[in-house]
Amino acid sequence: MIEFTDVSKRFADGTTAVEGFSLMIPPRRTTVLVGSSGSGKTTILRMINRMVEATSGTIAIDGEDVATRDPVQLRRGIGYVMQNSGLMPHFTVADNIATVPALQGVKRGQARRRALDLMKTVGLDPHMADRYPSQLSGGQQQRVGVARGLAADPNILLMDEPFGAVDPIVRAELQQELIRLQREIGKTIVFVTHDVDEAFLLGDQVVILQKGAQIAQVGSPSEIIENPATGFVASFIGADRGRRALRLKQTPHGTVVVDAEGRTQGALVSE
Repeated sequence: MIEFTDVSKRFADGTTAVEGFSLMIPPRRTTVLVGSSGSGKTTILRMINRMVEATSGTIAIDGEDVATRDPVQLRRGIGYVMQNSGLMPHFTVADNIATVPALQGVKRGQARRRALDLMKTVGLDPHMADRYPSQLSGGQQQRVGVARGLAADPNILLMDEPFGAVDPIVRAELQQELIRLQREIGKTIVFVTHDVDEAFLLGDQVVILQKGAQIAQVGSPSEIIENPATGFVASFIGADRGRRALRLKQTPHGTVVVDAEGRTQGALVSE
């Protein structure tokens, strides 16, 4: 469990990115932070592993204040996946994945075996192990990034807009891959995105943020869609438009569901 208590972050230039932020992140679930640019979501994520230091307040993992932990050791025990994979270009795929285990003292052969196993886990052919990042597609690079994040078998996986730089088809594939992985491995995942549809697809808990990391609403996708807390939330999630503004339409063959543009989204069926 990760708990934020009255956390704030003010940068040296006087900018306040986060103000009085409190949140409970449940274990073995996916929590998605979603908001527009400047809402503080990435700052919140990076304060968990102390890539960004909180100005005030406490962040605790299983009751232990992260400020009391050595930051390097803390980061090695938490998986981290970023938007552009962040792979080292002069390392092979296997060596990229094995980086953290190697730093933790795992023998080279054992680290490589772990890397090959993780390649299978994230849907990569182990025959790619000795390729370099430049020889991979964007989607393959992101899968390597996820595998690297899992290499030390962390309880917590931080994901900072990891699918934002790939095309929509690959993005959809990676989203489904993450859903499958979470079902199998049950990590505490904190995921940052600006895409509310992605948030609702992936999140067990969704946190909608306004400027300064002010929480507009926290809940499951169903809770937020069914009962937006404010007009801001309703507008942000598009409750009155597009795919979420649904109505019933009678046809000669039964009742169908159409969206705000009149496009049929599905049919009602009796059980």
